[in-house]
Amino acid sequence: MNRDTKIIHAGVEPDPSTGAIMTPIFQSSTFVQSAPNEHKGYDYSRAGNPTRTALEKAFAELENGKYGLAFSSGVAATDAVLRLLKPGDEVIAAKDMYGGTYRLFATLWADFGIKFIYVDTTDVANVEKALTPNTRMLWVETPTNPLMKITDIEAMAALSQKAGALLVVDNTFASPYLQNPLDLGADIVMHSATKYLGGHSDVIMGALMMNSQELRDKLYYIQKSSGAVPGPFDCFLVLRGIKTLHVRMQRHCENGRKVAQFLKAHPKVKNVYWCGFEDSPGYQIARKQMRDFGGMMSFELKDASIEAALKVLKGTKIIALAESLGGVESLINHPASMTHASVPREERLANGLSDSLMRLSIGIEDAEDLIADLQQAIG
Repeated sequence: MNRDTKIIHAGVEPDPSTGAIMTPIFQSSTFVQSAPNEHKGYDYSRAGNPTRTALEKAFAELENGKYGLAFSSGVAATDAVLRLLKPGDEVIAAKDMYGGTYRLFATLWADFGIKFIYVDTTDVANVEKALTPNTRMLWVETPTNPLMKITDIEAMAALSQKAGALLVVDNTFASPYLQNPLDLGADIVMHSATKYLGGHSDVIMGALMMNSQELRDKLYYIQKSSGAVPGPFDCFLVLRGIKTLHVRMQRHCENGRKVAQFLKAHPKVKNVYWCGFEDSPGYQIARKQMRDFGGMMSFELKDASIEAALKVLKGTKIIALAESLGGVESLINHPASMTHASVPREERLANGLSDSLMRLSIGIEDAEDLIADLQQAIG
């Protein structure tokens, strides 16, 4: 089955009792049993719900995996993965990554004896040098949030296998439409399904996909025991969003290219971080492991003052100043004070994330309107 057809039909079958083409919302906390532990596959919705089951099947199919699990947020999904570890274990992670992931690693899990080592994962040698006998996990974002750095997933898979460690890839920015890390050797793929999978800025959810039944069983036990599960209506919303993933991603990519090229040519813009430029450091790897380059980018003005950045951030009329990304509407964000505010300033600056950096999530509006909006805001 071709990818676009699979996206539309992933996880969804006509309801056997009514023939409904869309999975019903099973808005029930519990299920009647004929005798203790004798039921039709469901007993309590924290452990499983038919709407969530359909979504989890869809998650697996989207990433060409065998298993999928849904969580109440992307951070909850990440937290579940970290529960596979024990005190003394080490995790190698990217220096440039989502601030919420960094916060979870550095301020919560580090207190439980997990050691996090932050390196530039775009250079395989950095990761290899950081490996120790205690390395149990490599955590990779590619493209990264917000500097759009690219890591070679196949190379990381080779290193992780050699070290006996798990490779986990946050595939949120690319979405399954553009990149499939399981096919490249990753053990677990994580998504903030809030973003491109949901696609309409109306739901919070996380997803994990994997091929190993052993991993699935461990993560399902964590999911059931810790209880960070989404409700059936949220599952329905993401199932509905997935059906248009391919057409939305096509437009995100088309618009992203136009906006990135506009910004690069603008006389007041100093840097544009987008992995689709041929002179971008990660371009060749991105071209190898991605099908297109997406609608996420960041940029800096030649005037590096906060005042100049604030003028743009507050000056757009179509592009909304807001957290999050991946919805049909375009958003602009100030990482230093919003998504990455939890990262200490010294670390942010050392990682190349300046105080005046702005991040764009390019939506599916008319590209010329978005360009005109940025033009009037930048001046």
